[in-house]
Amino acid sequence: MVRLETEILFTPIPDRIARLRELAYNLWWTWHPEAQDLYRQIDPDLWELDYHNPVEFLRDVRQRKLEQAAASPAYLKSYDAVLKDLDAYMGAKKTWYTRRHSDARDVQIAYFSAEFGLHESLPIYSGGLGILSGDHVKEASDMGLPFVAVGFIYPQGYFRQRLDPSGWQLAEYNKLNFADVPALPALDPDGREVVVEVELPGRTIYAKVYRFQVGRVNLYLMDTDIHPNSPQDRELSARLYGGDQEMRISQELVLGVGGVRALRQLGYKPNVWHMNEGHSAFLVLELCRELVSQGASFEEAMEQVKTHCVFTTHTPVPAGNDAFPLPMMEKFFWSYWPQLNLTRDEFMNIALQEQQWGPTFAMTALALRLSEYHNGVSKLHGHVARGMWQWLYPGKSQDEVPIGAITNGVHTASWLAPELRALYDAYLGKSWEDNLDDPKVWKKVYQIPDEVLWKTRLKLKSQMIAFARQRLQAHYRYLGQSAPVWPVLEEDILTLGFARRFATYKRATLLFKDLERLKSILNRPGKPIQVVFAGKAHPKDDPGKHFIQDVYQLALQPGLAGRIVFLEEYDMAVGRALTQGVDVWLNNPRRPYEASGTSGMKAGLNGVPNCSILDGWWPEAYNGKNGWAIGEEREYSNQEEQDWNDAQSLYQLLEHEITPRYYEGRDANGVPTAWVQTCKESIATVAPAFSFRRMLTDYVEQFYLPASGVGVPVK
Repeated sequence: MVRLETEILFTPIPDRIARLRELAYNLWWTWHPEAQDLYRQIDPDLWELDYHNPVEFLRDVRQRKLEQAAASPAYLKSYDAVLKDLDAYMGAKKTWYTRRHSDARDVQIAYFSAEFGLHESLPIYSGGLGILSGDHVKEASDMGLPFVAVGFIYPQGYFRQRLDPSGWQLAEYNKLNFADVPALPALDPDGREVVVEVELPGRTIYAKVYRFQVGRVNLYLMDTDIHPNSPQDRELSARLYGGDQEMRISQELVLGVGGVRALRQLGYKPNVWHMNEGHSAFLVLELCRELVSQGASFEEAMEQVKTHCVFTTHTPVPAGNDAFPLPMMEKFFWSYWPQLNLTRDEFMNIALQEQQWGPTFAMTALALRLSEYHNGVSKLHGHVARGMWQWLYPGKSQDEVPIGAITNGVHTASWLAPELRALYDAYLGKSWEDNLDDPKVWKKVYQIPDEVLWKTRLKLKSQMIAFARQRLQAHYRYLGQSAPVWPVLEEDILTLGFARRFATYKRATLLFKDLERLKSILNRPGKPIQVVFAGKAHPKDDPGKHFIQDVYQLALQPGLAGRIVFLEEYDMAVGRALTQGVDVWLNNPRRPYEASGTSGMKAGLNGVPNCSILDGWWPEAYNGKNGWAIGEEREYSNQEEQDWNDAQSLYQLLEHEITPRYYEGRDANGVPTAWVQTCKESIATVAPAFSFRRMLTDYVEQFYLPASGVGVPVK
């Protein structure tokens, strides 16, 4: 074994393939399957056992296996090709940003988020917000943006989901082994490890900063599990969304205030500050404090900070926005507001929001008041957000409230099946990946022969089913039970997928509204349907856990057994397998509570049509040919009526549109030509308009460049 400066022991790697270690520490590999294959080829079983984590793999792999790889001409050819691509990527002088905005050289964007979903081997994300943040960093790297990101590392991560024999969700926490994490201690310009200090009531808390290399972008994540913090404070960053309100406000102080201080120590001078949701909004107070300490009044500081700040809201439900009682704010900020030259009341009035339980300091209000650029994450959500926060803008109508909309997107390379990438390489032209948001490029999918696309889709379904069976077998081993006797997923059956956070508004059980009708639909002779479910509920969300239990138990009922499957431990690997491998992506939230949603975008990119409520992103995407719309584009005052009407609409679509199109109209080669046209239309419309390339282009040109100005001056 050899020891690195990070005190991590690795199996000695032959010189010829020594850069496997360097590659493992650049998360570029997470969106390049050919890079992952370099590890898989060495020891496929260990690669699976180590859950696709190259750092852990290089600690565990036997030296003999590495030596065999280093002696294999075929392996070395793959190795050289991948490292050549990495070097070309990292050393590129011409990027999207330098080509399109060569004059904007002095821009520096800082992006703050409470969670980042980068890969299943790094479980520090809970759901859509984290996945979006991870995609944001990856796309910023691909586009060559001057971009840095800040968050928490969460040594205990988000929980691992286990289901007991009744289907009740159990939360299992496993502490990250830092020897297995592709991160290094962050160093300041003088080579010293960066540790930030933040004042909490009666004490100072310290946070160590780690650097993750995500392609060309640095992601800095903080950890409070260090000496000399108290045992309680060492737990502060342990878990994502854990603990009580005092822990929450402490986390958000470290994220916002500590995050700014971390960037200062690291030598960054951002002139754009992007708050992804309100968790990091205390950063605007720290930016104001810096300016006040240099002689500005608070009003002057606030106006200057505001012009450089961007805020994205994701929450269309008032209760989902963080707001802290004023006594708690007094406890945590009594020594901070004098540094802003404010009285207690002046400070509280910055973000005062009256709630049913009393006055609060609202994080979304803080972010909106101290930022110039704000947006919801779909056009419909922008409209909802303008209504929610209209009270902040007296005298303005809802339409005049300055909250715009930049609809979410997905990082194409992270979610596209390799088999489809090969097809796109063959039919879209060599430069398609440089033009991900160009609809003209994606129109070329119609040149793919129907039979070729159909066979590719069948292969992806077969791979998904194999993956699902492995997950199910692991679940039954955990329970100490044998697998069910009925067939678990069949390759020639129309397959629906539903995988997401099990919040109650997402209505995972809507499909089961009329059980007898559903059984008839799923078991129609010659035209059966099977449905794969996956998802986690928040550990404190008992209603969401009951939804999981309901689906789990219904899947065991006669008439549903073998047609309904629930996969345990929803993560990015499950998300990829399902969005790439099912036939139809099902989405039925209670309109208008889905701010955007992105899983359907991933499905559409892979030629999987959506069947969705007209909520979030789908009203912008649906054109009558690329999928199906459940229900009407309206809101209801009666939820029971809404649920019943939407369920009936879903059943009608399954019976009269989706099932016939899948099973009927097959040509001499067995290809359902009308179905394949729907798949192509899905790709052609979803892939460009809902790519992260389009989304981040919108942020750059609508927000980042205007916000950059001359920067917030710092001594």
